[in-house]
Amino acid sequence: MTPDITTPSVPRWIAVVLALLALVAVAVPIVLVRTAPRLPPAAKVVKAIPQRVVPKTELPPVEPAAFVDLAPQDARAFNATVPFSTDPNPAARPFRLTGSPDSQARAIDCLAAAAIYEAGDDANGAKAVVQVVINRVRHPAFPKTICGVVFQGAERRTGCQFTFTCDGAMLRAVVPAAWERARAVARMALNGTVDARVGHATHYHTDWVVPYWSSSLDKIVAVDTHLFFRWTGWWGTPPAFRGGYGGVEPVIPALARLSEAHRTAAEAAGAVTAQLDPSVLGDATIPAGLEQDTNTFLVTLDPKLAPEQFPTLAQRACGERPYCKFMAWNAKASTPAALPISPVQQRAMSFSYLRDRAFGFEKSLWNCTEFKRPVQNECMKAQVSMTMAPPPTAGAPYDPVPGGALRAIAGAPPAGTTTKSAGPEPLTGVRRKGDPATPATSATPAPVPVPLPRSDAAKEP
Repeated sequence: MTPDITTPSVPRWIAVVLALLALVAVAVPIVLVRTAPRLPPAAKVVKAIPQRVVPKTELPPVEPAAFVDLAPQDARAFNATVPFSTDPNPAARPFRLTGSPDSQARAIDCLAAAAIYEAGDDANGAKAVVQVVINRVRHPAFPKTICGVVFQGAERRTGCQFTFTCDGAMLRAVVPAAWERARAVARMALNGTVDARVGHATHYHTDWVVPYWSSSLDKIVAVDTHLFFRWTGWWGTPPAFRGGYGGVEPVIPALARLSEAHRTAAEAAGAVTAQLDPSVLGDATIPAGLEQDTNTFLVTLDPKLAPEQFPTLAQRACGERPYCKFMAWNAKASTPAALPISPVQQRAMSFSYLRDRAFGFEKSLWNCTEFKRPVQNECMKAQVSMTMAPPPTAGAPYDPVPGGALRAIAGAPPAGTTTKSAGPEPLTGVRRKGDPATPATSATPAPVPVPLPRSDAAKEP
C-alpha cells in the first residue's frame, strides 16, 4: 500500500512577499538605467607627432599653422598632457632697433599690431608675444624684419604665420587708447626690454587649440592662456639666434588704418581710396545698419549700380559714423543676414568699405575676379580661412572687438562681461616681480581666454 505523500502548502503571505521581491528586482535596474545621467562624450584621442630633433646642419622648416580638429575642452585636456621642458630657459639678448626713422616707426606699429591682435589690451600677454616676434627675427628660419615676421605668409594662398593677418580680424575696431598701449609695449621691446619668461620661444598657441607641431617642440612656459614653445636641440639654444636685423621695414597697406607710418607710404603709392561725391547716387535706396551692430552693413548690391558707385553708396550708408564697415555681395543668396560672417561668405564678398576716423583711415576694395580695377591695390586679397577651429554657429553672440570671433569659437563670453569667466585666472606658474623662484614645470595655464580688447587669436604662429 502506497503511503500518501502531500506537498506542504506555502502560506499565502510568503507567496505575496516573494512576488513583490521579484518585481522589485526587475523594476529597480530598469529605473536606474532609464534615469541615469548621460555620460559626456569621450574626448578625441590625439596622436602626438613623434619628437624629432633637427640637426644643426638642417634648417628647421616653418609651416603655416594647421590645427587638429578638436573641441576646445578636448584641446585643453590634450595640452595639459604635454609636459613642460625641464631644460634651462635662458632669456634672450636685448634687441636694439636700427634704421631710418620711418622704418623704425613701421617696425613699432607692426609689432604693436601683433601685440593687440594676438594678446589684446593686456600688457602681460603682449610682452610675451612681442618677444616671440623678436626671437623669430634673429632666427635663420624667419624673415629679418619685424614686419616681415609678423606678416609672413599673409600674401600667400597657403596661409599665414600669425592668424590675425589673414582671417579678417584686422577689420575689427581697435580702441585708440589700447592701440597706444600696444605701441608702448612694442617700443620698449625694440629698445632693450626683454621678457625673460619665454626665453628663446619661436612658437606659441592658445590652450584651446592643438597645432600639429605642438608635441614636436619643447613646451617651456604658459602665460595667461598661451603656451610657448622652442625648437628642440641646437636650434632652440641661444647660439642659433645669431641672425642680424635687416634694418629696412616693408610697407604694410593693411596697417594703414592704424599706423600713420604705413598710411603715409600707402598714400604715396595710391593705396588709400579718395572720397567720392555722394550726389552721384541721386535718390538711390540707402541700406540700414544691422541691429546687432549699427556700424556694420551687410548689403546685396543693386545690379544697376556701376562698380565705381559702390564707394559712394557705402559713404552715404555710413553717414557721419566715425567707424563703419560696409560689406556687399552681388547675390542675395550669398549675403549674410547677421554677424559673424563665415569664411565662405567672406571669400564671396564683392565689395568692402572700411572707415575709422580715429585713425584717419578710409578704404574701398573690390573683388577683382568680378570687377576689374585699374590698380592692383584696389583689389581684395584672396581670403584663406585660417581660423583655429570651425567658425561660430549662427546663434553665437557677436563680439565687435579684435579677436571676438576666436572668443566665440572658444566658448568664452563677449568682451566686457563682468562675470568671473571674462578674465584670466591668476597664473600659478608665471613669476612676477618680487615672487620667489618657482620651476617652469609648475605653470598651469588659466582655463579662460584673456578678455578683448584689453587682443587672439587666436592667433597663432
